Amino acid sequence: MRGACARRLEVLVERSDPEAVVWRNRALTLFDRVSVPVAVCDVYGAVLLANPAMAAECGTAPGRLRGRDVLELFRPQEATQVERIAEALRLRHRSRYQVSVCWRAPGGAERFGELTADPVSDTVEATPALLVMLRVGGERDRSPAEPVRVSPVEARILALLAGGATTAHAARETGLTTDGVTYHLRRLSARWGAGTRTELVARAYALGVLATGVWPPEAASA
Repeated sequence: MRGACARRLEVLVERSDPEAVVWRNRALTLFDRVSVPVAVCDVYGAVLLANPAMAAECGTAPGRLRGRDVLELFRPQEATQVERIAEALRLRHRSRYQVSVCWRAPGGAERFGELTADPVSDTVEATPALLVMLRVGGERDRSPAEPVRVSPVEARILALLAGGATTAHAARETGLTTDGVTYHLRRLSARWGAGTRTELVARAYALGVLATGVWPPEAASA
């Protein structure tokens, strides 16, 4: 029955029937409003569609999860579980599969739980998609992070930027050329994924590279 309904919806979509648009919108609305983290993946585990609850566990928007490997987002705790599931899918078995996983929550805490994957398709012969649901089991205490290491010249440049220095001023203070300062800033930006110098300075404080509560700014190890 479900396969027949799905096929009817496909036919309606192909015909640009307004009824198909209505049902598609209803389905997507329901998908988005479900409080349980849910995603639809292809048979290889690449995310095709994710609801806001699933995206929230990764600290991002649903659209940004498209194409991501679900088992990179949520790391399996036992490799043998994944191997058994891969073999079962290769043989087109239709069971429900469960994988114990852990992941880093947006706030930094380590969470653990269980992914449940249900193969779904209109026919037995068709390559299935995977309807994936996440059950959050709990959180492990976050261990103190090791301070991020930067070179003394990088720390000095960051401190100067935090104090409002221009590239030319930072170059004079460190004995570098302006190109040299720019080179270090580009490397730091690429390392930390910072898009602007303001964000770069903010990351330096968040990562403990710059000391808080100190003016003029200085490196935390100074």
